[in-house]
Amino acid sequence: MGFSDEQLERYSRHIILKEVGVKGQKKLLQSRVLIIGTGGLGAPAAMFLAAAGVGTIGLVDFDGVELSNLQRQIIHLTKDVGKPKVISGRETIGEMNPDVEVVPYQEWVSSGNIQDIIRDRDYDFIIDGTDNFPAKFLINDACVLSGKPFSHAGIIRFQGQTMTYVPGQGPCYRCIFRNPPPADSVPTCKQAGVLGVMGGIIGTIQATEAIKYILGLGDLLTGALLTYDALKMEFRRVKLPHNKKCQVCGEEPSITELIDYEQAACDLN
Repeated sequence: MGFSDEQLERYSRHIILKEVGVKGQKKLLQSRVLIIGTGGLGAPAAMFLAAAGVGTIGLVDFDGVELSNLQRQIIHLTKDVGKPKVISGRETIGEMNPDVEVVPYQEWVSSGNIQDIIRDRDYDFIIDGTDNFPAKFLINDACVLSGKPFSHAGIIRFQGQTMTYVPGQGPCYRCIFRNPPPADSVPTCKQAGVLGVMGGIIGTIQATEAIKYILGLGDLLTGALLTYDALKMEFRRVKLPHNKKCQVCGEEPSITELIDYEQAACDLN
């Protein structure tokens, strides 16, 4: 696969990096990343992955664009209000980088479809951009059972957190958070609010993790939870152990089939 003159110019700042180069840029163009949730986290992650030249980006989201989304979901514009988020996202990415194929999935993820979506393009890396516990546990379990790496993240108020799971290299989300919290124990996004830029900060870190994984560069957030407090302007990296008794990735897993939990609440109290 050769590069056109336009591609050489578009990706020139990548190509001059010795850690990326022509070979690395080709890897990115041949890679496939699935983003579940095209909101505060998924929107900036999708835009930076598209700009980087990730060749195939899957977008999963059932919702339509609402005016209140525009405070943080930068892939959508005012003219997109009322439009399905996955279509709005595909249009924005198309205008940004025609090299990228966007595959829209306008549906809720559930135990009945998530593995089919992951297998649809045999995605290399999954980004969890959702805002509720049932989806986060579902994505974790689906990725563990499918042997797929993924980036978890959550934002609320002025705080954010993210970690990366790679099969065989550290804990999964359920190692740290065994089960979803009781109903109504954590405020929802609408109740608690969120600083708009939080999604950009944490979502961009998720995109960075995806790119590093694809290129085989640096240290990933495996075995670590990165937290961010915007008011204190403070990042903190917390070491996380693998739980050998984890219900899904432990030595004797008890969860071998996906579970649909019923609860709508934002992550990270």
